[in-house]
Amino acid sequence: MAKKKQEESGGGGAPAWMATFSDLMNLLLCFFVLLFAMSSVDANKWEQVVASMTSAFSIFNSGSTSIGHGTLVGIGTSQLSNLDEYYTSMGQTAEDKGDDQRDTSNPGNEGDNQGGANDDPESGGKKQEDQEGGTAQDQEVGGKTLQEKLAALGKAETEEILDSVSELTERYNIGNMLEVSMDGSGQYVQITLSGSMLFESGSANLQDSCLPLLSKVGDILRVYPDHNIEVVGHTDNVPMKSAVYADNDILSSARAISAAHYLVQEKNIDVKRLSWTGRGENDPVASNSTAEGRARNRRIEIRIYNSYNSD
Repeated sequence: MAKKKQEESGGGGAPAWMATFSDLMNLLLCFFVLLFAMSSVDANKWEQVVASMTSAFSIFNSGSTSIGHGTLVGIGTSQLSNLDEYYTSMGQTAEDKGDDQRDTSNPGNEGDNQGGANDDPESGGKKQEDQEGGTAQDQEVGGKTLQEKLAALGKAETEEILDSVSELTERYNIGNMLEVSMDGSGQYVQITLSGSMLFESGSANLQDSCLPLLSKVGDILRVYPDHNIEVVGHTDNVPMKSAVYADNDILSSARAISAAHYLVQEKNIDVKRLSWTGRGENDPVASNSTAEGRARNRRIEIRIYNSYNSD
């Protein structure tokens, strides 16, 4: 009897309800496996979930970085009841960031190519400077850039100088002994003197007969003490035969220096405002094939710059 009771007490197995519960769990597992197999994973949504987890829990940034104070972990679990709202807002933020990254990383993106911008840092800085107002020369003043405005004002002043110089030459009775003109860009007024009136052939020494003419020109220049003055020497293309000057470039420079020295020493023209150069036969105003053309090319030009082109 004792043995039979021992076998009955040691036998049996799991309760009957546990078998039914296990079958139910297996059926549910198979059901969810079938649902997952029939579903498709959206890569964009998966990226949003990963971005949301990164922003919230700070766990996907790098392996060596410990979990920091994320939006949820740092504050606690009191927000878990509003988890859906957090995921929605953080997913939208991640999507916006992704769009911004695609716009900046894709050089062919339509947004990046507006206005012809490129990825060069210097050109990017320049573009930003232009958008903020640009350089002083590019700023518009009354529909024109500042550079255009200054050029127009300088040309207007040069025209006034031209009228004044022409009037003075008539007053001094030297109008028929020189030419007065203005350059095409309106930077200066030019007084042209014939080289044959000033110098002998092959020489850079001023003739005594030209000194009264050059003196009156100096009086005109003294009317503009704050303007830059430039003396330019020119010759024809006849090769030099003088032992003093090796070529026409040196001769034209020497003649320009002689005229400039006279203006400084005799007419007290400020040497700081005066410069000189020789152009030789490089800038002819007439053909060197005729005697008249060569005579016109042998000349001294004295230029009076307007105040906008003077230091």
